[in-house]
Amino acid sequence: MRFSHLTGLALTALQSRHGALAREMQPNALAAERYESGAVHQALMAHKKATWDRQRNDGAMNSAQYESHPAAAATGPVACINGTAKVVAGDALNTFRCNKIDFYDFVSHTGLGSKTGEGSSSWGWTSPGGREFVVIAQADGAAFAEITSAGKLVYLGRLPQSKGAATSIWREIRGYKNYIVIGSEASKHGVQIFDMSKLLTVDPAKPVTYATPGDLTGYWNGLPAGSTHNIVINEEKQYAVAVGAQPRSSTCKSGLIFIDLKDPKNPTSLGCASGDGYVHDAQCIVYRGPDTKYVGRDICYGYNEDTLTIFDVTNKNATNIISRTTYEGASYTHQGWVTDPSWQAFLVLDDEYDEYDKKGLAASGYPITYFWNITSLEKPKQSGYFRSPGYGIDHNQFVVNGFSYQSHYSAGLRVIDVTSLPQDATGGLVTEVGFFDVYPEDDANANGGSVDFVGTWSHYPFFKSGFILVNTIERGAFVVKRSA
Repeated sequence: MRFSHLTGLALTALQSRHGALAREMQPNALAAERYESGAVHQALMAHKKATWDRQRNDGAMNSAQYESHPAAAATGPVACINGTAKVVAGDALNTFRCNKIDFYDFVSHTGLGSKTGEGSSSWGWTSPGGREFVVIAQADGAAFAEITSAGKLVYLGRLPQSKGAATSIWREIRGYKNYIVIGSEASKHGVQIFDMSKLLTVDPAKPVTYATPGDLTGYWNGLPAGSTHNIVINEEKQYAVAVGAQPRSSTCKSGLIFIDLKDPKNPTSLGCASGDGYVHDAQCIVYRGPDTKYVGRDICYGYNEDTLTIFDVTNKNATNIISRTTYEGASYTHQGWVTDPSWQAFLVLDDEYDEYDKKGLAASGYPITYFWNITSLEKPKQSGYFRSPGYGIDHNQFVVNGFSYQSHYSAGLRVIDVTSLPQDATGGLVTEVGFFDVYPEDDANANGGSVDFVGTWSHYPFFKSGFILVNTIERGAFVVKRSA
């Protein structure tokens, strides 16, 4: 049981600049049982499915209706001017609210070779020669494209879902060296490993649909039912992690399932960490930071529905839970990222359900980014937070050079500057420095947005060029870039 692993952390409170109390807390036994049983997760999934059924019935999921390569952007980017990027003049559904982020290109899921559409995760790869490629997850597979030096998105082909697996909007992608690793919530899907260097010789005039399993570098199916909610990579230590692999009653209890990638052609099992049950997402990296006890250890920061759970996974067959901590207002601890992998003193965390559930600091519907002081891995402190000015739900975020790039569903891509956290851990100096709203359908709403599971699921902000891929559920993929 989750409750058996409590660490006995003291309740610590802080008064933030917003005048509202926020604190890390010891997990509650009764609440932990609801999460452990899967009841909270099932409710969240049901709300998402209801939203997407409505979108299908309304025709919003028919991505063919969204124009790829709009004529207005054919010769160059569309600048964000006075708060909008007017991609198609006079067309409200192609006029995007923004701040200091410019539009470069858009291709619909149909234009990216998908028959079903319905986008989710995304990732990227930079070739040794500096070319930038992206992988765009859809319900029926993953599309491959190149972002040119001019910021144009050029479709190159696709990798279908595994044979025998049903379509599923839940498809997650991460990169490992020159490979991408793909998992899906669909049963019998397994984990696909594909060599991105195959794309270097593809003629865009002849996009390639790769065969599964024939064109895969490797395939791993050591999952209880062949499905996984997410994929995590520790490239330095050469392994992947499947998290959220149902059922929760399996040996690994939907926890961290380790996959050895030293030989991508023959991925093998390394064991699993089941001690805190279901793990929704994680970041696994070698620890470099102020907590000298753990320097050089293999650490996974787990986002475990109701807690931030920090694991020592140096020994994959004898993992250790360093700490388990929840926080005031926790509804569904979803995902997070350390602010500096070279000095792991802080991390950012998002909760996917607190806006929808009208709970805690996010009850108003304006997403909260929670800041954690992790200078002690055994006693992490929820040191502060930032409330987004965009109405909606926060989903995924990655930190690049002190900026947290965040997908906020209907509120689009948001970027906040977190470089000040070492100076002021409460977040009092954190600011939003840009955004691009990819879902104009709700701009006329009372709060200028909607607390709903529509819009952008993910993005990829790691390219040296500064181009950012933004994958959306209904439309397709955008290419944007922060203004100089």
